Amino acid sequence: MTDVSPSGEQHSIGHGRQHAVITEVGATLRSYAVDGAAVIDGFGLTDMCSSGRGQVLAPWPNRLGDGRYSIDGRSGRAAWDEPEKSNAIHGLVRWLPWQLRSRAQNVVVLGCTLFAQPGYPWQLELVVEYRLGREGLVVTAGVTNADEVPAPFGFGFHPYLTLGSPTVDAVRLTLPGERCLTTDQRGLPTGDTIVAGSELDFTSGRRIGSTQLDTAFTALWRDDRGIARVVLDDTETGRGATVWMDEHFGYVMAYTADTVEPAGRRRQSIAVEPMTCPPDALRSGIDLVRLEPGASWRAAWGIAPR
Repeated sequence: MTDVSPSGEQHSIGHGRQHAVITEVGATLRSYAVDGAAVIDGFGLTDMCSSGRGQVLAPWPNRLGDGRYSIDGRSGRAAWDEPEKSNAIHGLVRWLPWQLRSRAQNVVVLGCTLFAQPGYPWQLELVVEYRLGREGLVVTAGVTNADEVPAPFGFGFHPYLTLGSPTVDAVRLTLPGERCLTTDQRGLPTGDTIVAGSELDFTSGRRIGSTQLDTAFTALWRDDRGIARVVLDDTETGRGATVWMDEHFGYVMAYTADTVEPAGRRRQSIAVEPMTCPPDALRSGIDLVRLEPGASWRAAWGIAPR
């Protein structure tokens, strides 16, 4: 009997010194390395993905309170996969099989049909392309509304960055978000606040140290092309990486992995999660994408190692 990985078929791509593996299950970025040194803290071939590592988050990123919402007369009832907080989390496609659409040495394109179901009563066609090149890893996401009515959704990604040190304490983080969301004990937004002068102010760059982050930042500074950049520099190893995102991603979650299991993996990496909307957006309606029938949407982000 042939052994089957919990994450399904493995799609390897390479360019020069770079190598990445994307999985059939969830179109998940399982590994990304340069010269054999890990850029993301992923998971093994024989492991099931945990803590959202490298997953695609759609049709909503982050938490959805009570898994219940109603939009334009259609109601969603998503199962709680964070039952201790009565939340549905990170959408529905991260555990679905994604079909290979095309591939080359340095690029792979995977697609998935999200059929209407209790947790999301619309139909979407999703495509994600992973491409390695001189600029590093570029990820392009596409969504087409295959339903007969306008479809609301949010999109996100969940890579954990590692730069070689045992913990993230030595990482200098530059995160150009002027505001961050405040949350309740369930991780659901209650409002937002200015970060200036607080422990969460990383706009000018500083060591993470003992700061614990599980925080969504917004009001992102962007260049003249609409690109926002989160910059990480390890003060011990000298390695660095930039996570960039286009104008479609108005939020970025930073998570220092203080609560992941097993406990031995805590604070070994930092999740930098581009998101198109805040947590709980299907209930609040804030910054949801609303696609007309037959219309398509595209967005891009990437990782540039140094």
